[in-house]
Amino acid sequence: MTEFDFPAPPASRPLWLITLADLALLLVGFLVLAQAMGAERRPALIDSLRAEFGAATPLARAAPTSAPSPIMPVAAAALRFAPGSAQPIDPDPDLARWAKAALADPRVRLSIQAATDGSAADVDPVTHSPVVLAADRARAAAALIGPTAADRLTLSTATAPGQRRAVVSLVFSGEPRRKSP
Repeated sequence: MTEFDFPAPPASRPLWLITLADLALLLVGFLVLAQAMGAERRPALIDSLRAEFGAATPLARAAPTSAPSPIMPVAAAALRFAPGSAQPIDPDPDLARWAKAALADPRVRLSIQAATDGSAADVDPVTHSPVVLAADRARAAAALIGPTAADRLTLSTATAPGQRRAVVSLVFSGEPRRKSP
C-alpha cells in the first residue's frame, strides 16, 4: 500500500477556533453565574476576584474615587403625586433650569412618562379614568418645565399600573436635519 491509497482527511475547522468557542462559553457561563448570585452576594464575589488578581484592599473598603459625571443622565426628575391628584408633591425647583440646559444640545428631546398606581382611588375625579389622570400628570410636569421644550417634548402614559409619578428623561433624537441648499 502506498500513501495515495488512503483517502484525504476531510476539511475541518482549525483547532484555535474550537478553543476560542470554549473560552467564550466559559465567559458566558461565568457571567450567568455572577448574575444568578444576587445583588447581596455580588460584592463578596468581586472582592474575592480582586484578591485573586492581587488587589490589596477589598472594593468595599477601598477609598472612594470620584466617578466622572455621566454625559447624558437617563432620568432627570421623578415628580410624585397624591392619589387622584395631578398636582405634584414638592416639585424640584431646578427642573426648568435643567430642561433648558439639556435642550441646549439640538440632538436631545425630553420625554415625560406619567403613571398611576392602579388603585381605585388613583383615577381622574371627573372621568374616573386612570389614563386621563396619568395624562394630566404628564401635562403638569410639562407645565413645570415651561415653554423651553414646547417643540421637543414627548408625553406618554404608562399602560401598566406603577407608581404615582411622572418621570422626565432625556431622549437622544439624533442629528438635526440640515436644510438643503
